[in-house]
Amino acid sequence: MEIRPAGYAVEDVDSIVTPALLIYPAIVDSNIDATLRMVGGDPDRWRPHIKTAKLAAIVRRFLDHEIRNFKCSTTLELLTACQAGAGDVLLAFAVTGANARRTIEIAREYPETRVSVLVESLEQIAAWRESALGIFIDVNPGMNRTGVGQEEVSRILQLAREAGPAFRGLHYYDGQISGVPASEREAVAHRGYGQLARLVDALSSAGLNTEEVITSGTPAAPFGYSYPGFQERGFVHRISPGTVVYNDFTSLEQLPGYGYAPAALVLSTVISHPTAQRITCDGGHKSVSADAGVPTCAVLGRAGLTPSKPSEEHLPIDVAPGAELPRIGDKLYLLPRHVCPTVNNFDVALMIINGRVESVEHVTARGHENPLVLQLTPAVQRGVEPRPAGAESVTV
Repeated sequence: MEIRPAGYAVEDVDSIVTPALLIYPAIVDSNIDATLRMVGGDPDRWRPHIKTAKLAAIVRRFLDHEIRNFKCSTTLELLTACQAGAGDVLLAFAVTGANARRTIEIAREYPETRVSVLVESLEQIAAWRESALGIFIDVNPGMNRTGVGQEEVSRILQLAREAGPAFRGLHYYDGQISGVPASEREAVAHRGYGQLARLVDALSSAGLNTEEVITSGTPAAPFGYSYPGFQERGFVHRISPGTVVYNDFTSLEQLPGYGYAPAALVLSTVISHPTAQRITCDGGHKSVSADAGVPTCAVLGRAGLTPSKPSEEHLPIDVAPGAELPRIGDKLYLLPRHVCPTVNNFDVALMIINGRVESVEHVTARGHENPLVLQLTPAVQRGVEPRPAGAESVTV
């Protein structure tokens, strides 16, 4: 994939310590607008997963586009969304024990945010009995990572009854669709949604109201919106892609033609020229995530450069014969294969506007909360939680 570097170059780039996370807010806004076009201009049809966005500053950009509903995977992401002013957040990761108690504590601290949780067992429901949190049932679409099998209708009915008034709906993350050939994805996705729609009907026949159905991460997003069985029903249907806020070269290949562009890059420096056709930069897997395989990234605007297997700090890059050979000290702009964990590798992001670093934003929801946060006094607790909204940016 070749993406032209025009518009990504940063002035005075040699003054930036690398590796550095660069975020382009104007492109973030454009990607949000592209997703809103996908859902017919209705921000209520999108519940973005903020595991990608990570920054309170970016959550606020969602809010500026009238997007109020989110989902997340950690208590720190939940806290970040609540602090930013989100209206409705689903913790889309089943938790118990201390994690559940911390979730309840955050929900009580931010009563203006409607907080919900995910369950797949009676034991998990028990953790929420004394709370005012909503409950979604996690339905396994065939990904076999979490959830109740969609064919287990009686078990799902039992869970919904046990949840009582707290029952809000169904969560269905069909991430396995990325492994289906592109020409078959819509048909495969729609077959799964047909099963899900029948499950909603079974709940209705049992007198159980489904308020919301959540489907479709990034690769399935267009098909969740286009499925006719989710239209004009008695529930709200929302898709939940999160990667599209920044994009990476995987999502750009999965969703061509929607107007998406990279909004997050890693700036790196060439540090070695070990062989005639190989260079090395400081873009190892501590900066550019390697979880999605090799190559971990593409080099923006540099045809003939192919990243090889990284180590912690080093990223060797093979240079094709005839391609321009970068020199030691040159800067490279890396487009990650998987942007979500790449963002999680950085403490701060540089916000690039018109080619300049305009501010430094803390990656507010990076990692996890202090494991002992429930044992800390409120004063100490504030010291380990993310900075309050508005305090995490530094103008340059």
